[in-house]
Parts: sequence; structure tokens; C-alpha cells
Amino acid sequence: MPLTGAIAAAVTPLRDAGRHLDEEAFAPLVRFLVHGGVDGMLACGTTGEGVLLSLDERRRATELFVTARPDGFQVAVHAGAQSTADTVALAAHALDVGADAVAVIAPPYFPLDADELVAHFVAAASACDPLPFYVYEFVGRSGYAIPIGAIERVRERTTNLRGLKVSDTPIEAVEPYLGIGGMDVFVGSEPLVLEGMARGATGSVSGLATAFPDVTAALVHDRSPAAHAQVSLLRDRLRGIPFHAALKEILVGRDVLRSADVRAPLRGLTDDERAVVLGLPDAVVAAG
Repeated sequence: MPLTGAIAAAVTPLRDAGRHLDEEAFAPLVRFLVHGGVDGMLACGTTGEGVLLSLDERRRATELFVTARPDGFQVAVHAGAQSTADTVALAAHALDVGADAVAVIAPPYFPLDADELVAHFVAAASACDPLPFYVYEFVGRSGYAIPIGAIERVRERTTNLRGLKVSDTPIEAVEPYLGIGGMDVFVGSEPLVLEGMARGATGSVSGLATAFPDVTAALVHDRSPAAHAQVSLLRDRLRGIPFHAALKEILVGRDVLRSADVRAPLRGLTDDERAVVLGLPDAVVAAG
């Protein structure tokens, strides 16, 4: 089944100053997301520090998330990596362990041309077929945009391309991808979700949802103006603060995670940043 609705881009629980997975924290995180009302989660994406983890760690994190999910809760896996070989290996593993979908970002560093991108995405989609496959468009992380024509060519050469996650801003950068017929588009920037859905987007894959699943669920399911105000406030207050550490600090405060550790070179919060972050749940309530 294709992904639907509100999908949390989940953090990856870490311990020992970010050097190891905190395996005992995966199931509590999944329970928190389920109770928050989102429809599923994306493992090892941007919010999940996926590119900073080893292939073995990414495989293990996928296994832990899949094992912890209840019936009806979708676990998509971000398999994007620097090389096609590693991407294919992660996509195939997602299929093997029973994940629900696979997403792949354009590899960073080298600005690949359309032919290179098509070959890369086709290899990844084929490795996880028949799982639904999603192209992950994010100029801010890959360094370049995926051409619309390349996506059309991937669709012609695969049977399981179902859509895209588009995390670009502003809405004018998202709009060309909304115009690809027959593709489910998930908006990554939460303040753009309502406008994106009004223009045909399916839902959202949201980093904020890993710490505020109820707000994101209301944003997508109810198209709530109050939830829009809340996510806009959160993004504004978090500007300039390390995003991964901030989300984990909130989850520690909610007794979901045991540690706010992140993987170097990401850093934890300063005392001043932590004070701002720990005040966000109350600010969100007030904004609602």
C-alpha cells in the first residue's frame, strides 16, 4: 500500500555521546508516534541522521523500527546513500525485513546529471520492488534539484514509483513536482503543508512530527489552521538551533528517549538553546 497522510520523519535514538544506537528506545518512540496520531514514520532520513550512520547501523535501526510497529502503522525507510551500491543494499534490506516503502534522496556532493540520477533511482527502485518507492527531493541537502524529466524517465523504467517527498521551499519550488501526474507528493516543510495540499499534495513527511506528532496529525488530517500556526511557530523558534538535538531534548523531556545524543559532527544544545527548546511545548499549546 502507498504511504498516506501524516508521516513522521523519525529521529534515531542514540547513546554514548552518539556513538551507538540506543536499541531500547526504538519501541517507546514508535509507541509515542502511534499515540500521537500520525499514520507512519520514515526511518534514517534527514531527521534520523541516516547519512551519519554506518550501513549496519541503518539496517539495524530499520529492523528495530519495523519490529516495533503495530498493525496499520507504516514504516518507510530512507535508503539514500552516497553510492548506488550502498543505496541498493539498503533498499533491498528494507524489502527483506518487511518495511512498507522506500525513499531515496539524490546523492550529495557530486551534482549528478539526469542520466546518472535516472540510473541511480531505477537501481534503487528495482532493488525494493514491489515496495512503493519515493524520490526524495531536497535541494538544501543534496545540493541540486532533481529534474522533472528525470522523474518521468524513472517512472517509465520502474513499476513501483509512487511519488515524492519534497522538502524544498518556498511553495514555488514545490509546485513543479505537484504537477507530475499520478504522483503522490508529501510536503516536508510543515508551514507549506496546507498550501501544498490545497494544490494537490497527499500529505506530509515531517521532522517536527517526531516530537509533535499530534500537531502534525491535525495539520494533515484536519487541515487545521491552529496546527498551521503551531508548526510555523515551531519552525520560527527553532531557526538557528541544532534541529536534531532540539527534537531529542523534547523527547527526553516527554520520557520517550533516554538520551538527546546526536552523531558527530552534529552537536548538542547550549544551555541557552536548551531553555528555548524546553519551552516549546508550552508555546505550542498557547499557539493552538
